[in-house]
Amino acid sequence: MTEIDVLQVATMVALVLLGAAWYLSYSAARLDRLHAKVEGAVSALDAQLVRRAEASLELATSGAVDPATSLLLADAASEALERHTHQPLSQDPLDGQTFAGREDTETNLTEALRAVLTAETVEALRSDAESPGALGLARVESTALRVQLARRFHNDAVREVRRVRRKAVVRVFRLAGHAALPHRVDFDDDLPPAVVD
Repeated sequence: MTEIDVLQVATMVALVLLGAAWYLSYSAARLDRLHAKVEGAVSALDAQLVRRAEASLELATSGAVDPATSLLLADAASEALERHTHQPLSQDPLDGQTFAGREDTETNLTEALRAVLTAETVEALRSDAESPGALGLARVESTALRVQLARRFHNDAVREVRRVRRKAVVRVFRLAGHAALPHRVDFDDDLPPAVVD
């Protein structure tokens, strides 16, 4: 083998190693961005859930619904707000990808909204567009829609992170480092049928 052949082989090996290093660096950076996207998505979902609970509490205290259903809704909304205040998303400030088991509380609020917002109640609230009840209903409706969108966006981001982390190159070279594997957030967030119509 001549000196030129050795130089060509060394150049080719160097180019292959450089290409592999670039690909690993790119993959690690992409995975890091995806993890950051999940953290942002769970924070956005949390903010929308707080807004939904506040809107539900506002509707419950507006005097526009009967006292029994108002109490039911206020209790569920207060519980959701309390869970947010006293149980943050994660105990570890570096791990913003957990939901702290709040799914049951949020499902309870959704069920309370369905129980309160019957077709008759929604019709009565919408009859006077400027009343506190109508304004509260509109706010509940818009925040509930935002919760659905935020949860779907979060779950899409989680699905993408999990897909990338299943790749062999990510596992072999441990490109995810010590980052926790994010989990989907699943709870009942369907709007009451009377509100959707």
